Amino acid sequence: GKLPFCAMGVSSVIHPKNPHVPTMHFNYRYFEIEEADGTKQWWFGGGTDLTPTYLNEEDAIHFHKTLKEACDKHDLKLYPKYKKWCDDYFYIKHRGERRGIGGIFFDDMDSPSKEEVFQFVKSCAKAVVPCYIPIVKKHCHDSFTPEEKLWQQLRRGRYVEFNLVYDRGTKFGLLTPGSRIESILMSLPLTARWEYMHNPPESSKEAEILEVLRNPKDWVH
Repeated sequence: GKLPFCAMGVSSVIHPKNPHVPTMHFNYRYFEIEEADGTKQWWFGGGTDLTPTYLNEEDAIHFHKTLKEACDKHDLKLYPKYKKWCDDYFYIKHRGERRGIGGIFFDDMDSPSKEEVFQFVKSCAKAVVPCYIPIVKKHCHDSFTPEEKLWQQLRRGRYVEFNLVYDRGTKFGLLTPGSRIESILMSLPLTARWEYMHNPPESSKEAEILEVLRNPKDWVH
C-alpha cells in the first residue's frame, strides 16, 4: 500500500556553451519512509560527475583528486567504491560507453549513523565548487570550431539517452504523482544532435574521449 515519505535534495546540471568546458552534474538527496508500524527508514544518496566533450587529462585528475580528498576525510575505502559505482551507474548499455568520465556516486547509504552520513554528504557537496570551477575558468575563453561544436551536440545526445532511458532520478520523478515535469527534465541540455552511424576518425580528439568512455581510467594513482 501507500506509505508516507519525504524526499529532499539539491541538484544541479551545467551544460556550457563552450565545448571545451565540460558538463557537470551533482545531486545530493535524503529520503525517509514511514512504515505501516510507524518505524522510519532513511537513506542518503547522490554524487558528482563530469562529462567532457574533449578529454583533458589534467582536468580529469584535478576533478577526481578533489572528490577523493572529500571522501578520504571520512573513510579511505569510500572513493574507490563510489568511483566504481559512478562508472557502473552512468553506463549507456545500448552504446557500450559511459556518459562521462565519472566522479563519485552512491545510494541507499544508511550507516553508520544519520549524522555521520550527513557529514560525509556535506563534505561531498562542499567539494563541488573546487572540483569544477577551476576547470571552467581555465577553458571558458577557449576558442572552438563549428566541428567541435557539432561533436559537443552529438555527445549531448548521449547525455539525453542516458537520462531518459536509465536514470533512476528521472524515472522516480516521472512516476511520482503531481510531480513537476519541467523540474524532472531540467537535466537535459537546451540543444542536442544525433547522426546516423556516426564514428569519429581514428586517432582523433573525438576518438580519444570515446576510448576513455568505453574503458574507465583510474585518475588518482
